[in-house]
Amino acid sequence: MNQMAPDRVALQSQVNRRQLQTIIAGLGEGIILIDPQDGIVWANESALALHNVSELLELGVSAADYRERFELKYRNNHVLGADQYPVDRLQAGEEFRDVIVELGRTSSGATEDRRRVLQFRGFALPDAKGNPESYVLVIENVTEKISAEDRFERTFAANPAPAIICRLSDLRYVRVNAGFLAMASYSRDDLIGRSAYEFDVLENAEKKDVALASLRDGRTIPQMESTVRLPDGKTKAVIVAGQPIEIGEEKCMLFTFIDMEPRKHMEDALRQSEERFARSFRLTPIPTMLSTRDGLRILDVNDAFKTVLGYEPAEVIGRTSAELPIWVDKAARKHLESEIQASGSLRKVEVQLRTPHDEVLDCLISAETVSIQDEECVLTVIQDITERKRSEEELIAAIEAVMQDTSWFSRTIIEKLALLRRPGSSGKPEASLSDLTPRELEVLGLMCQGLTNAAIVKKLGVTQNTVRNHIARIYVKIDVHDRAGAVVWARERGFTGNHKPGPVRPGPR
Repeated sequence: MNQMAPDRVALQSQVNRRQLQTIIAGLGEGIILIDPQDGIVWANESALALHNVSELLELGVSAADYRERFELKYRNNHVLGADQYPVDRLQAGEEFRDVIVELGRTSSGATEDRRRVLQFRGFALPDAKGNPESYVLVIENVTEKISAEDRFERTFAANPAPAIICRLSDLRYVRVNAGFLAMASYSRDDLIGRSAYEFDVLENAEKKDVALASLRDGRTIPQMESTVRLPDGKTKAVIVAGQPIEIGEEKCMLFTFIDMEPRKHMEDALRQSEERFARSFRLTPIPTMLSTRDGLRILDVNDAFKTVLGYEPAEVIGRTSAELPIWVDKAARKHLESEIQASGSLRKVEVQLRTPHDEVLDCLISAETVSIQDEECVLTVIQDITERKRSEEELIAAIEAVMQDTSWFSRTIIEKLALLRRPGSSGKPEASLSDLTPRELEVLGLMCQGLTNAAIVKKLGVTQNTVRNHIARIYVKIDVHDRAGAVVWARERGFTGNHKPGPVRPGPR
């Protein structure tokens, strides 16, 4: 009777083991059963496949056989010693979980070696008395998972955007990249392991309540302005956002940042530049307008505009150039507008402008395109030359009053007086009498005396075509279009045809 009891226990144990094998045979995880005396006694198909073998014997019948066939390395590339192999640890009675190693065949094993990253868990199956009856080694292929984590780690470390990762279970920082360390001037040891309460990246967030509620619930934290406290006690303006992620099996929050300091410096510099421009614009003693390039709508005028032209800012701001009441000649206004639209600028164009009291001012207008807050604008400067022009005209009149005979007067001075009468009349250099040939001067002189083409032909004894050709060349050289224009041009220069123009006499130095 006593002899039969141990046999019955052994039989029951075999039945239980067969039932266990039946249950776990089809599991996706690899399962290896290890007997304290007999070693490796069974493995399911998943376990064989993870070791790249097809039969149980290929795993080895003992821990020593297993070590001879398979090489295990930690992820730091350190090879496991004999007492560190999961099989050896189980047989020594040690239970463990989450041992992650890289598995490969040893040089004495098969030539084909597909290295994999495996996660081992080991525990004992107790008998009725609580003693270990056998051991179970559970194996999971985590190659893809570990590869993904490695890729994430490399990407996270290399990403220039500042970032830090907080574990949600205890709100402690577990990762920080170089971008964040450079932005905030901390070392890695300053932050890893610290609590989010000690170093609060949401301390001054514009929507702190929303951000903290999202952090507690593991939800996305939308972008918002905040500050990061620096080691010296100062703060740095940032835009922060949070994205929930998992690292391993731990839920975390990935905080990313945009450093606002460069933009703030740029905005401050731009604001100071605009303030300087505004002060200069307001205090400039010359009438100045600022308008849009598109449509030339007036945005602002300075104080000198009101002083010189007599219009209040409210009378002109908001109106287009065409709507301003200042233009004496609409054609001149259209010419200015077309020049600005074509080239974006113009220089010292003479126009006449009207004040509210119907006083006509002679002015020079210059304009240049400028960019203000990313909008193209036109800065127009108006120079009042009324008094200067009146003084020039009075000087010319006085000289002409005392000059009845110009035969003794330097031809150079006569031509300069002609230029004073017509300032800026042409963009081309003014022609002079010296630009004409002796024959052309002779023909011009006869034209000034009132002779017709036929009379000039008779006077000079040349053909009709020859006279016409001389007159055409004279028109081109002095930039006129008819006989009257040529006569006026000659008389403005003291040339009447009654005497030949003498050589230019240099004036006194």
